[in-house]
Amino acid sequence: MKILLAGDSTVANCPTEEFPMSGWGAHLAPHVHAWAAVHNFAKGGATTESFREEGLWQALLGTAEAGDMVLVQFGHNDQKQQHLAAGAGYSVNLHRMIREIRSLGASPILCTSVERRNFHKGVPVATLADYADAVGSVAEDMGVPVIDLHDWTSKLYAAAGEDGSAAYFTQFEPGTHAHWPEGIEDNTHFNQQGALLIAGFVAERVLELRDGVSEAK
Repeated sequence: MKILLAGDSTVANCPTEEFPMSGWGAHLAPHVHAWAAVHNFAKGGATTESFREEGLWQALLGTAEAGDMVLVQFGHNDQKQQHLAAGAGYSVNLHRMIREIRSLGASPILCTSVERRNFHKGVPVATLADYADAVGSVAEDMGVPVIDLHDWTSKLYAAAGEDGSAAYFTQFEPGTHAHWPEGIEDNTHFNQQGALLIAGFVAERVLELRDGVSEAK
C-alpha cells in the first residue's frame, strides 16, 4: 500500500540548499517502508486551495488506489487568507478532499496543523488552535480519523521550554550557514531533529490506524 501526503512546508521535502530544514513527511518512510511506500506531494507555501490549483492534488489522486492512506495537513498558509478561514474555505476544502479520496477507495486521515514555536513570557501561545478545532469538526462530521499534531507538538514545546524547544527548528547565527548568511531564526520550519520526532509520532499513529482505518470510511 501507499501513504500519500498532502500539505505545506511543514510536511514537505525541503530543498537541499535549505538543509537541515525539513518537513516531517521527509522522514516518514524509514518508519513504514516495510509495509507502505510514502509519496510526499506536500509543497512549501501550499494552502488547501493552491494545492489543487497547482495540480498537486490531481497528481496525488492520480497515484492513489484503493487501500491507500492519504494524510492531509494544511493550515499555516490558509491562515493568511481571509477566504480560507478555519470555519470557511478551509473546512469546505477539507470536506471536498475527503469525498474525493473516498471515491477512489482510499482512506483519508486528517492531521491537525503542527504548531509554531510561540512563547509569551515563557508560556506557549497557540497560533493555529482554530484550524485544529476545524479539523476536529470536519473529521467528526465525515467520520475520519485524526492525527492530532497540534496537540502533540504543543506539548513537545512546552516540555522543552522556550529555550529548549528552539533545538527543533531551523535557527542559525549570522555567518554559520551558506544559504542564510545573515542568519535565520525560524519558529515554523523544523530542522532534522524536530522533523524526525514528529515523523516518529505520525508513524506510530498510522500503524495503529492501519488495520482499522478502512472502518472509518
